[in-house]
Amino acid sequence: MLPPVKKNRVITQLPKCFSSTSTLHTNDSFHPQVKAVCQVQKPGSISFNIAKVIVVGDVAVGKTCLISRFCKDEFEKNYKATIGVDFEMERFEVLGVPFSLQLWDTAGQERFKCIASTYYRGAQAIIVVFDLSSTTSLAHARQWLEDSMKENDPSSVLLFLVGTKKDLSSPDQLDTIEREAIRLSEEIKAEYWAVSAKSGDGVRDLFFRVASLTFEANVLSELEKNGSKPQGDIIRITDSSDKPKRTSTCC
Repeated sequence: MLPPVKKNRVITQLPKCFSSTSTLHTNDSFHPQVKAVCQVQKPGSISFNIAKVIVVGDVAVGKTCLISRFCKDEFEKNYKATIGVDFEMERFEVLGVPFSLQLWDTAGQERFKCIASTYYRGAQAIIVVFDLSSTTSLAHARQWLEDSMKENDPSSVLLFLVGTKKDLSSPDQLDTIEREAIRLSEEIKAEYWAVSAKSGDGVRDLFFRVASLTFEANVLSELEKNGSKPQGDIIRITDSSDKPKRTSTCC
């Protein structure tokens, strides 16, 4: 039996996007069909549904710090490169339904790309991370997306372009690189965010947004597959054996 979801992981309304000009999802609330399904769920019919999220980007852009800030509310000052991949599971309650994100933290070093890429398959969301103080890392973002999309169906993956280290950028520098980032997010059809793992600015809102949109996409996908089923049967039980063990992999 899983413990109750923490109170600070309960989502009752669709979280706002970072910028209304850099998102494909402009609705202010969850899809009406999603809300209807969640309202008529049958007691005991739901375990927890899972969405796989992979986090990619150059080495040292702050992928691990981003995940650590959200999952543990910690910021590690001493940088330690991820070897291969690492994994965190974060549990939510969305519209009264238990839901979990698998957060796959992938290595940015070239020598570990072959290992990390084996974990890209089956993602419901891809977070491409770059450093807001590094135009080079933003320039590499497109390639990271292309590499990760090779293992996924473009029509079923939500994309997020996330700039980190917001606290290190001067206002002029931030303004310049954000204009470039928003332009890129429009090209690749990704939702843009700017955050700081050090201060925590925007991190919680980002992951709540990721959880909400992946949850909504999962429910709508089930509705499409099971159009003839009663709404209360749409949200399926997910076997806990599908949960991978927390792992760090190297070659």
